[in-house]
Amino acid sequence: MKDFKDKNVYIVGGSSGIGFSTAKLLFRKGSHIILFARNTERLQKAVNEIEGLRIFDDQKLSWMAMDVANREEVKSIFKNSINDFGSPDLLINCAGRAIPYRFEDITYEQLNETMKINLYGTWNTVEQAVPFMKEKGGHIVNVSSIAGFIGVYGLTDYCASKFAVIGFSEALRSELKPFGISISVLCPPDTDTPGFEVENRTKPEETKAISSSAKLLQPDRVAKTLIKGIQKGKFLIIPGFNGKLSYYVKRLFPSLVTAIMDWDIRRVQLKGSR
Repeated sequence: MKDFKDKNVYIVGGSSGIGFSTAKLLFRKGSHIILFARNTERLQKAVNEIEGLRIFDDQKLSWMAMDVANREEVKSIFKNSINDFGSPDLLINCAGRAIPYRFEDITYEQLNETMKINLYGTWNTVEQAVPFMKEKGGHIVNVSSIAGFIGVYGLTDYCASKFAVIGFSEALRSELKPFGISISVLCPPDTDTPGFEVENRTKPEETKAISSSAKLLQPDRVAKTLIKGIQKGKFLIIPGFNGKLSYYVKRLFPSLVTAIMDWDIRRVQLKGSR
């Protein structure tokens, strides 16, 4: 997908963070945008801000409140959206959450909810979009994380869900390629979003130490990298130098990544025992 003008773009989790930044950039490029999220107040606020970026009069902009974890709700909302807005040319799945805790402090209920939002939520939207996208082709972006290919202390449930998103997307890419549907996976590092602020409330000191050397990215920068990656047809899109470095070091020297993280963890634990 080289040109985004007149393309129908569905952005799930589009009321804030990376999804919202992506919506603004694509609206400036002439896309028709529909946002999905749970919070209606945030959705309306996001749409009001995006409206000021309109480049032609009949450019469509809309929103629908939706809980991605609820399969029947996604089915109903997508059916109505496709009838009213048109089928998606580009689907971007940005909805997700992380609540960092040590493994033994993570309840089964938290694991279940994390998987429902991060993995099942992605599955649910793709399931509804694919039959329509097969008619004309298109592009699907699923959002994983650096923690989707590196297991990080304090993020066991989150890593499980985000590793799964990458595996799901790799398999999906093979199946949908004959229908002209491309797949990308966005793997952002820590990004300055409302979700990141929530993460920091419960994040163990060891987790903070592991990520402290990496630069916190702004969502607009991540969105720009995402759009360039879509245009280049990339499968794995990793914003920022540190993110790319982490990926290649993990692939080529996995024991080095483990040793560095173990050192960060041990340093924090020794400090805490004094």
